[in-house]
Amino acid sequence: MKRAIPARLAAEKRGRQAERIAGWWLRLKGWQIVGRRMRTAAGEVDLVARKGVMLAFVEVKARANGADLDLAIDERRLARVAAAAEILWHSLAKPGDDMRIDVILLAPGHRPRHLANVWHGG
Repeated sequence: MKRAIPARLAAEKRGRQAERIAGWWLRLKGWQIVGRRMRTAAGEVDLVARKGVMLAFVEVKARANGADLDLAIDERRLARVAAAAEILWHSLAKPGDDMRIDVILLAPGHRPRHLANVWHGG
């Protein structure tokens, strides 16, 4: 008899899969993944990617359908990613680098939606 997977573990598995897809998408677009699931006292950053002098701190969100994607990210979550990015910046940045906060939204049957530079310090 197959055991049911607890909801938290299932969500964790979906999140990891979404992060793998987002990393793949970024690499196809010329980005190098320099960090995954980077934890700080302020929160976690799902992916950190570099392209030239730009470091992108990326929040990845997956939803069951495309209609839910618009509700997947909010100001509070972005503020946590931005706070974590400020902490990580010091160990990842090179002289002359710039940074931004990005979001990648995923849903079955839809191409990844990459929203660049979504945080402007609200």
